[in-house]
Amino acid sequence: MKVAVLAPVAWRTPPRHYGPWEQIASNIAEGLVQLGIEVTLFATGDSTTTGKLDAICDTGYEEDRSQDAKVLECLHISNLMEKAAEFDIIHNNFDFLPLTYSGLIKTPVITTIHGFSSQKIIPVYKKYNDRGYYVSISNSDRSPQLDYLATVYNGLDTRDFEFYKQPEDYLLYFGRIHPDKGTAEAIDIAQKSKRKLLIAGIIQDGNYYRERVEPFLSDQIKYIGHAGPDERKKLLGNAIALLHPIRFNEPFGMSVAEAMLCGTPVIAFNKGSMPELIKDAQTGFLVDSVDEAVEAVGRLAEINRIDCCNWAASQFSGDKMVEDYLKLYKKILDI
Repeated sequence: MKVAVLAPVAWRTPPRHYGPWEQIASNIAEGLVQLGIEVTLFATGDSTTTGKLDAICDTGYEEDRSQDAKVLECLHISNLMEKAAEFDIIHNNFDFLPLTYSGLIKTPVITTIHGFSSQKIIPVYKKYNDRGYYVSISNSDRSPQLDYLATVYNGLDTRDFEFYKQPEDYLLYFGRIHPDKGTAEAIDIAQKSKRKLLIAGIIQDGNYYRERVEPFLSDQIKYIGHAGPDERKKLLGNAIALLHPIRFNEPFGMSVAEAMLCGTPVIAFNKGSMPELIKDAQTGFLVDSVDEAVEAVGRLAEINRIDCCNWAASQFSGDKMVEDYLKLYKKILDI
């Protein structure tokens, strides 16, 4: 079986810091190679893979802003589609644009829908309902207008994480600095619970950071910038809890699974996929307000950290994800 894995070209695959779609595309490609599948990863030229790499640009447009994003995307997608006949199946991790080629090629395209940036993109997916094969990353993140082949949870390489039995005394916010992710709410939770908070992540909304985050930074509330892979597991593992007070229906939530793999419970607003990722009162707490989150901080001693690790490893491992996708490939190809 020859598989083409299409990653985005915003960031390197796998990413140096931020880039969840690129990370999952990498995990899929590397997992398939380990199973003996012939894989070509279509990504940026500085990407790394144990399979074959095919690239039309040296770096991603988010890392080299002199490049035009749309031009890069068009060149990138067309590069794969013009070689479609060389593959048995194409695994699209690049949203809806590649679907516009799918009626022009014979190679089946399976698309992991990593969330909907807007309801306005639904018509493109809907147009290819009968031809495409759609996979959701959580049961909550599905459009009633689309037909789905399956739900496959995002999978992480469990070797990149380790269990931390004895945490340090701080709460952690790990993610984009953006209103949707609830950075300001995390600060509020920390202040009301009188706990130290570390904030790690890229600043995606500069005004929000200047108005809702920066004025509250202190010895208690610290912003430490974005964290790479090595820093990530230490930050996650040493935290008494990850705060995830999201203000939108998040499709998955990589940091939630990552934290639990390290044994760290998660206190999250009960939105989107959170009830699928977190076992309430067992691997964290699902709450509906800042005050409920503060109450949950006081209950963290009730959580057994090894339960968090075991749950995440059983549900969100890269091995499980790749096995689930391979079954879908075989189903599509009728083999």
